[in-house]
Amino acid sequence: MNIAIIGAGWAGIAAAVQAIAAGHQVRLFEASHSVGGRARAVAGTLPDGTPITLDNGQHILIGAYLETLRLLRQVGVDTDAALLRLPLTLRFPDGAGLCFPRWPSPLDALGGILGARGWTAADKWSLLRHALRWRLSGFACAANLTVRDLCQDLRPRVLAELIAPLCVSALNTPAHEASAQVFLRVMQDALFGAAGGSNLLLPRIDLSELFPAAGLRYLLARGAQVQLGTRIDALRAQGAQWQVAGQCFDAVILASGARDAVRLLDASADSAEAEHRRQMQRWCSVAQELHFEAIATVYAWSADASLAAPMLSLRSDTMSPAQFVFDRGQLGGPAGLLAFVVSASNTDRATLQTHVLAQAQAQLGLCLQPVQTIVEKRATFACAPALLRPAQHIAPGLLACGDYVAGPYPATLEGAVRSGVAALAALTGSL
Repeated sequence: MNIAIIGAGWAGIAAAVQAIAAGHQVRLFEASHSVGGRARAVAGTLPDGTPITLDNGQHILIGAYLETLRLLRQVGVDTDAALLRLPLTLRFPDGAGLCFPRWPSPLDALGGILGARGWTAADKWSLLRHALRWRLSGFACAANLTVRDLCQDLRPRVLAELIAPLCVSALNTPAHEASAQVFLRVMQDALFGAAGGSNLLLPRIDLSELFPAAGLRYLLARGAQVQLGTRIDALRAQGAQWQVAGQCFDAVILASGARDAVRLLDASADSAEAEHRRQMQRWCSVAQELHFEAIATVYAWSADASLAAPMLSLRSDTMSPAQFVFDRGQLGGPAGLLAFVVSASNTDRATLQTHVLAQAQAQLGLCLQPVQTIVEKRATFACAPALLRPAQHIAPGLLACGDYVAGPYPATLEGAVRSGVAALAALTGSL
């Protein structure tokens, strides 16, 4: 088949890699002049004038991201070198919190809970009881429950030091608004899934090199056509085919963000035949109901700044907004560079940066200079209970993929990659 893929983020690259590996012809269109979408490298400068490479937001992977790891290896990435694998660790600067041992799943979770520092026996028993209940229920619950509803009987310390940070980092939605069912799916895969599923995988290279750039090289080496800096303004059905940028394709996969996909389909609907128009409009009506959350990353530096571990949890509130801090110097970056992550951010950039620098002083004892604050305003969809997400199938030969498309995962790198792989599988299975 001759397939057009519109969008070269992680979902689009994943779909293109699957397609070219299966022997299809691929033409990949991307509006910007770089690949990677919301998980890519950006240029930065330290306060002393040294040029550096940052990421458009600090990301992590976990061991349960099996499809992402498979594709990384497929496109030639040495995952052992590119990713620092650590047991799940949610430790605070004062040493409190959890650190899982290197044991098989689910014994690692049991050992981590029993060994949690600063927790009472009642705290630990509270979490173990809930974890057992979730497992016995098949990690299923009523669709309308929030994470707070699901965990309302947990001890306050467990909620504050484990559930809240896990929820906001995995779903980018506060516990009182987040879907309990999606949260349970993440917990199932991470804590009770494949061996090492709970491991943290921290990138040692920039996000562009981790997958998008490697994927692009893989595609070009196998004959894929890639057009960067090319915005697609409309699609047109031509019998059983679709016309894109004056060329006819057997199928089209929309791998752009939800807003751009809606824009493109709106512009294409008027010229479509009646049934295609109705299908496009129905899909757009669902996609337009999605609400989005921001993620901010505050990069800050001091020549002598160093953390006790590559990643630490932080105690967060309105005036101390960051939930996690990463030592980029321990992850292949310049010494002294730290990345503070603020999930579900709703504060303006300047205020956020001021608060984070004060938080670093209070909780880490570090006086840092700001480097760059990156706010991705539409980083993820708000993962609310019983959320209706747009379907993968739009019309015959026209599919969508992306972390926002219907599926069991929240808006994560793994969700994006799986969506891209699933779109290609659905497309080739239906023709």
